[in-house]
Amino acid sequence: MVAVVHTLHRLRKAGHRIAGCFPLYPPTALLHAFGFTPVVLWGLGSDAAELRQSDRHLQPFACAVARELSECLISAGQTTFDAVVSYNACDTLRNLPEILQAASPESGRSLPLLQFHLPAIPLERTVARSYLERNIEKLIAMLETLTRSAFSSRQFFASTTLYLTQHRLAIALEDAVGSGQISFAAGAELLQLAHILPVEEHIARLREQLAACADRGAVHAEPTRVMISGIVPPPVALADAIDAIGLRVVANDIASLHRSYGYAPAASDNPLAYYCDYYLNRPACPTISASADRRLVEIKRLINKSRSQGLIFLGTKFCEYEYFELPQLERMLRAEGIPTLRIELAAATTADSGASQLRLEAFAEMLRQSEHGDD
Repeated sequence: MVAVVHTLHRLRKAGHRIAGCFPLYPPTALLHAFGFTPVVLWGLGSDAAELRQSDRHLQPFACAVARELSECLISAGQTTFDAVVSYNACDTLRNLPEILQAASPESGRSLPLLQFHLPAIPLERTVARSYLERNIEKLIAMLETLTRSAFSSRQFFASTTLYLTQHRLAIALEDAVGSGQISFAAGAELLQLAHILPVEEHIARLREQLAACADRGAVHAEPTRVMISGIVPPPVALADAIDAIGLRVVANDIASLHRSYGYAPAASDNPLAYYCDYYLNRPACPTISASADRRLVEIKRLINKSRSQGLIFLGTKFCEYEYFELPQLERMLRAEGIPTLRIELAAATTADSGASQLRLEAFAEMLRQSEHGDD
């Protein structure tokens, strides 16, 4: 994977105003409309091999995502970011802003911290929609104060148009992975870049890769089809192993992949309507309480649509939201005759985990035997 810190330094030298964001589904188009380059701080394992700073403030049983992004923010501070934007998600991440504020004086750095809140009840309810609209209004006011510029509906429309284009290209690349035109490892790496590259640059890279896929043509051999789920994608060596073993990732429910780009509203000049649409209709995620009840239905739909023969679940250690729903997910898939493989990832997980690769090979062999009717 591309080193996040290296990319941040490049953007900083090029004059970008960088807004560090967490968790995964921030209002990137709004930040872009105010002149920021939003960077989603997720999957920073390659840049946070040591967690000395974060471990002074977080328990060792906090998830790797929280520990790694805390390390990045405490260590990098104002030398990298012009603002930090966050909203309430899981129990760990919703408390991080206060922890980061407490850590900032120790490092001699102070970052503008912009917080907003998502309702914990379904957005179909009028009171929830009104609550979200008020929070988006407050965020706009904070951005106007920080940037000393007024909100521009014209610029917001231009930004939402860019993010809609990025969404459509990301879905097209995901389809190319499913058809075998590009490996899962290469596709996942490019799709992950959505979190750290300027949207214009990411669009250009997606278009370039899709053109190469079109030149390559479709692969007609019938693969062993799997769906993959979890908060973060597999380490590079594990993703390479999935491809080498001959498993075809025909659907993914990875939070930093499909759950991030799986839905984009139409371009709009109205941020209140836009974000009510975005948070109501985006792919369900257990970290967003209001959407959690849709999870099993959506996963079942993805499994059936993609004709997946099995599901690989990449569990982030100590991510209680994912693990709480996993027994229900496994029961549902077992009733459908869909086998499930669990692989747990943690901070400092080695990319060449031999044990995980052996389990992948055994899982692939089981799926193939089942496909051919062997006992």
